[in-house]
Amino acid sequence: MTQISSARKGIVTDEMRAVAESEGIDVERLRSRVAAGHVVILKSTVHDVKPVGVGRGLRVKVNANIGTSMEIVDVDMEVEKARVAVKCGADTIMDLSTGGDLDAIRRQIMREVPVVIGTVPIYQAAFDALRRGKAIVDMTEDDMFGAIEKHFKDGVDFVTVHVGVTRQVVEGLQRRKRVVGVVSRGGAFLTAWILHHGEENPLYANYDYLLEMAREYDATLSLGDGLRPGGLPDATDWMQIAELYTLGDLVRRAREAGVQAMVEGPGHVPIDQIEANIRMAKIATDNAPFYVLGPLVTDVAPGYDHICGAIGGAIAALAGADFLCYVTPAEHLALPTVEEVREGVIATRIAAHAVNLTRFEDEYSWDLQMSRARGALNWARQMELAMDREKAEAIRKERAPSNSEVCTMCGELCAIRLVRGKSVRGCM
Repeated sequence: MTQISSARKGIVTDEMRAVAESEGIDVERLRSRVAAGHVVILKSTVHDVKPVGVGRGLRVKVNANIGTSMEIVDVDMEVEKARVAVKCGADTIMDLSTGGDLDAIRRQIMREVPVVIGTVPIYQAAFDALRRGKAIVDMTEDDMFGAIEKHFKDGVDFVTVHVGVTRQVVEGLQRRKRVVGVVSRGGAFLTAWILHHGEENPLYANYDYLLEMAREYDATLSLGDGLRPGGLPDATDWMQIAELYTLGDLVRRAREAGVQAMVEGPGHVPIDQIEANIRMAKIATDNAPFYVLGPLVTDVAPGYDHICGAIGGAIAALAGADFLCYVTPAEHLALPTVEEVREGVIATRIAAHAVNLTRFEDEYSWDLQMSRARGALNWARQMELAMDREKAEAIRKERAPSNSEVCTMCGELCAIRLVRGKSVRGCM
């Protein structure tokens, strides 16, 4: 029995208990939210991993994307990225590999990094078509559903499926031109497939079959935003909103079928439109857990998009988004390095933590302890409490002061020492 079906029958599962304990909330309250579809518990029946709860009343979660490309296939590096992401506090990992032996890569990551894993199976369907010497538009329905089932069997906990890219919306895209166009790879694959065949998106046309597959493994469907805006000029346009309301209907169908579903949100949104986007999504999907990439609040900062994404992510989460997908400094430029993965996770964790401070009283204790350590000039304790301890310690060590009680910013002019009435030696 799936988590949502159990919850509706009043059954509290082991996974619900584990999530309730980690979140510090009443398990019965959690059960009712799972029953309503306002919370999803990410964990398939196949994967032996600690479950992660996402949704209403829970802490904002952070996901890190890793994976090979057709240009760079270094499996060891991707495994290391996953390890570093988890070490830095990512709650989940998505393997978005598109190069090399995709089955072996996915299984190795799952074996060596025991956390909740998500994937985008249509990437594999497209890659396999290319490997057979075919075009991506030559993928068959069996290719698409075969890739999804393969991922479910391997124990993937949630999959992104671009079911909202419908023929009707794609035809509208041809009439209403965008500045950037379609930037989602999965969305682009299906848009091209629809235009080539003149038929409906197979994932949408056969959605009931997709639900049967997900229900068998209790895997969560992450309903992808295949027509998300890839630049500020395209934000909140007709295509994005039409897809969103289609996804809202599909969320309701998933709940009726006993399948957990969350919804993915836009990638590039002007800062003054973020709150409206989140509220609209929550209304359209009946408060389904909402998963956003960023959103990025400006298009002109390549190399710093992790900061753009953290700004947008904090605003989105404060407005009700539940799950933040990190952005790295390499976004729009290259496959990220291990260090860039670390930077992306930390930046997104800062955004999530800033909002979690407003949701959970016990979250504040971390900041309170840091404030006390700073007030006491207790540097060892500050390092222990730092979100990125390695970086904090490296900076402190590299620019060590002559007086270990202070730092090289103020030195003997340290405000905290001065107010305590300590003498100022040799500063005049």
